[in-house]
Order: sequence, then C-alpha cells, then structure tokens
Amino acid sequence: MAQRIRKGDLVQVVTGADRGKQGRIIAVRSDGRIRVEKVRLQKRHLKPGRREARAGGIVEQEGYIDPSNVMLVDPSSNKPSRTRIREVDGRRNRVFAKSGEAVPEPARS
Repeated sequence: MAQRIRKGDLVQVVTGADRGKQGRIIAVRSDGRIRVEKVRLQKRHLKPGRREARAGGIVEQEGYIDPSNVMLVDPSSNKPSRTRIREVDGRRNRVFAKSGEAVPEPARS
C-alpha cells in the first residue's frame, strides 16, 4: 500500500515553529509521527557510556512531529504540494496534485 509520506522524502514544514524549513525524513515511527532533519532540534543530556555519546555531554537531535504539519516538495517547482494516489496497472503511485507528476522514489538507505 502506498503511504502518503515515506522515509527519505523531501518535505517542507507548513505550520508550527519551524515553518518554511525543508529537509529529508529521517524516521517514521509506528504511530505515524516523523523525524525531519534539522527540524525541531532538541538537546539531550547524556551520561558517559551511552550509545550516542561515549564521552557524554549535550547532544542535539531532531524531535518527532506530526505528518499533517509537512507537505512533500515538488522538485519541478521546489514548492510544497498535496499528493494523490493514482492507480496504474494495478499499482498505487503517489502523484503531486498541482503538477500531476509522480513523486520520486526516496533513495534506499
């Protein structure tokens, strides 16, 4: 089944404190919330020996936001656009509502 937003997609934040920022989706949680690079940065204070910081200290990392606060960026116009699902030959594909072009597949990591 085609999801509206996937890991690796280029999105733009359309509402909230980080409005206007663009970035790639780093992670999608099971409850649907997403983590976007350089958006909603939070500081974590870690003791020495933890996995993110062997020496310990203050680490900045992205927090999770709701997917309703972001829109996929159309590469042809570099502007956010709503998406639709178009079925072609039995396959469900994501397309941009404004241009009608297919959403580029995110790079596998």
